[in-house]
Amino acid sequence: MQHVLYLGLLLLLLFSGCLPVSRGHNITKILAEHPEFSTFNHYLTATHLAGEINRRKTITILVVSNADMAPLLAKHLSLYTLKNVLSLHVLVDYFGAKKLHQLNGGAAASSTLFQATGSAQGTAGFVNITNHRAGRVSFAAVDAGGAPPVNFVKSIKEISYDIAVIQISSVLSSPEAEAPTPAPAQVNLTTLMSKKGCKTFADLLVATGDAEKTFESNVGGGLTVFCPIDQAMKAFMPKFKNLTADGKLSVLLYHGIPVYNSIQMLKSNNGVVNTLATDGSAKNYNFTVQNDGEVVTLKTRVTVATITGTLIDEDPLAVYTIDQVLEPRELFKPEKTRAPAPAPTPVAEAEAPTKSKKRHHASPPAPAGPADAPAADNEKAADDESAAGGGARAGPWIVAAAAVGAAVVMVA
Repeated sequence: MQHVLYLGLLLLLLFSGCLPVSRGHNITKILAEHPEFSTFNHYLTATHLAGEINRRKTITILVVSNADMAPLLAKHLSLYTLKNVLSLHVLVDYFGAKKLHQLNGGAAASSTLFQATGSAQGTAGFVNITNHRAGRVSFAAVDAGGAPPVNFVKSIKEISYDIAVIQISSVLSSPEAEAPTPAPAQVNLTTLMSKKGCKTFADLLVATGDAEKTFESNVGGGLTVFCPIDQAMKAFMPKFKNLTADGKLSVLLYHGIPVYNSIQMLKSNNGVVNTLATDGSAKNYNFTVQNDGEVVTLKTRVTVATITGTLIDEDPLAVYTIDQVLEPRELFKPEKTRAPAPAPTPVAEAEAPTKSKKRHHASPPAPAGPADAPAADNEKAADDESAAGGGARAGPWIVAAAAVGAAVVMVA
């Protein structure tokens, strides 16, 4: 019995370490399951609030239906002002349905992302929550300006003490949040790159087709740029000059992702990403973001580049330097390596002479020839597996099983 207890404890320790670790919530995916909130969801992405929400641990989002978003959109607010309004609908505390109906004293005040960003004046970024009789719960901005409070409708999604997505009857009214908000100062991408060690790449953006225009037109909606340093571009230029005009443009656009990614987001959200060069099929001109601790690498099936520095990281724009040019598999092929020579065939013991003690030397290995082709195929297969996150590493279940087997032997 004691042996069985020890084995059970060992199994518990081993397999508890193999359970998947939660990577947090994703408000975009949560709302995607509810088409009636698609407009609200769209503007969370357009204003870059979705990323801010996903980075926070404890949060409550007050969402409104497509129909209830119409009066707000009819005011034709700028995207930056709309961001302030939606920020007022993100409470930096957890308020699930149960907590709302059990408020101490029947009321509470919560800070919001609008207040947390410093854009709100005084207490304008706070929302008052009131639990009325008969189970009605209402919300109102502190500076509602006499507008009536809005009501709790239903709970959409709750993960206890992590995230609560709550539907309310209409958009919160706040003159402070709806006040005109100036756009952030414009950044000249090519000038920034030229001054920070990426002059060659910047010059090519200016000189190649619509490259510069494409990058600049994507800044407002979110853009991440990976800028090869001048030394890397110098080594790559012979290849670049041999490309067609379309190929040159594709290579440059391949270094931009049409969404803002802070360095922390790149470290935590590994996987395949589309680029400015990706067309409607969304299956080409992409690469894989991977990280090893604090080191972030960008892997195509041809090259691997490492992020070496940050030129700017201010939502909605991030520009990073990398030590290699990103070469897309659509235009370049991996370097083919010669297959290793076959190992010498050992002389069978039965055929070895019994009287002579002289050693027989194996014939020199034959030069590599046709074996090169399958070697290249194997290399491509390995690249494909690596790009998909695969590998030849033993999975945690295999390691655990082996450890348990060893433990059973020891116990026996």
